Amino acid sequence: MTERIVIVGGGTGGTVLANRLTERLEPEIDSGDVEVVLINDGEKQFYKPAYLYVPFGKKDVSEASKPIRDLIPRAVDFRVDRVERVDTDRKRVTLASGGGLSYDQLVLATGANLAPENTPGLVEGGHHFYGPEGAEALREELAEFREGHIVLSVIGVPHMCPAAPVEFTLMVDDWLRKRGLREDVEITYTYPIQRAHGLQSIADWVTPIFEERDVNLETFFNVQEVDPDAQVLETMEGKEMEYDLLVGIPPHEGSDLVREAGLGDDGWVAVDQHTLEAEHAEDVYAIGDAADIPTSKAGSVAHYAAGTVAARIASDVRGEIPTASFDGKTVCFIETGMDEATFVSFDYGSEPTMREPSKPIHWSKLGYNESYWLTARGLI
Repeated sequence: MTERIVIVGGGTGGTVLANRLTERLEPEIDSGDVEVVLINDGEKQFYKPAYLYVPFGKKDVSEASKPIRDLIPRAVDFRVDRVERVDTDRKRVTLASGGGLSYDQLVLATGANLAPENTPGLVEGGHHFYGPEGAEALREELAEFREGHIVLSVIGVPHMCPAAPVEFTLMVDDWLRKRGLREDVEITYTYPIQRAHGLQSIADWVTPIFEERDVNLETFFNVQEVDPDAQVLETMEGKEMEYDLLVGIPPHEGSDLVREAGLGDDGWVAVDQHTLEAEHAEDVYAIGDAADIPTSKAGSVAHYAAGTVAARIASDVRGEIPTASFDGKTVCFIETGMDEATFVSFDYGSEPTMREPSKPIHWSKLGYNESYWLTARGLI
């Protein structure tokens, strides 16, 4: 009887996993003993880090997507459909197109969802760069912006690409300077806890940079509501802040699919942080943003976690005891302007070591952005 591995989600984690599994289980797939099914609710994968560059005219949204079919082996059964329900007792998923699909191993790579509507007034009064429409709208606003107050407010945590708010702030500062507009623009960065970033070492590193560049830093700033008419942020702490251009990092949500399946009350799958196995069901894994683990919701986490899960599933298929373990490895480039960047790497229990920003590291990030699709195909 064929063993079926079902992957839900065709982002970085989903396609890397599909590639790794077909590589590790090639003999079993060729013989028909194993089947790998990838289900995604659209035909394309989107490389979201590219959206950071769209507001500055350095990228176009068309460069940030590719057909998933081009990123996975032909041996993978790719289905464009929506999984509406997971029954972990019957080991079966229900599809929007009708019917269902049984599984022997299930991997949830459902990502994170933007929920700006959870903050009253944010949709009407703010911009963001976490999706194609938002990045393009922000590009139009920035192109016409000449003077006033730009506020970058981290409203929702956790969020995808944890360094991106810092990057945008430093990039917009440099971008305005290069255009001779910085003297007429005030920039403020806000964060909901008592430092500039969730990771202490990044907060300690960026705080003096903000001061040097005349960027206002407001911490313990939890936005409760946006008044789009008055252009005012209102916080849970009773503070108010006026703005002319608001770039808000919107709240993120987990998946209703996860919540309704009893795999995580808040929509993120509760997993063992090392095995990535679900805590509330057997033969279920989660990778990437969907997994509730103590590290960043970053593409590199999905990439490395996919390798761990592929190794564990391959061992299980072959009747071996799985030993592969995920150490929380995270790798992240951080732009510090329009032509310099730094680079961090860390894992569970360790803080990033901050490196001196440089042009070569910036070029390295641009190079990786161009070669990302090799990662999605499991080649790097």
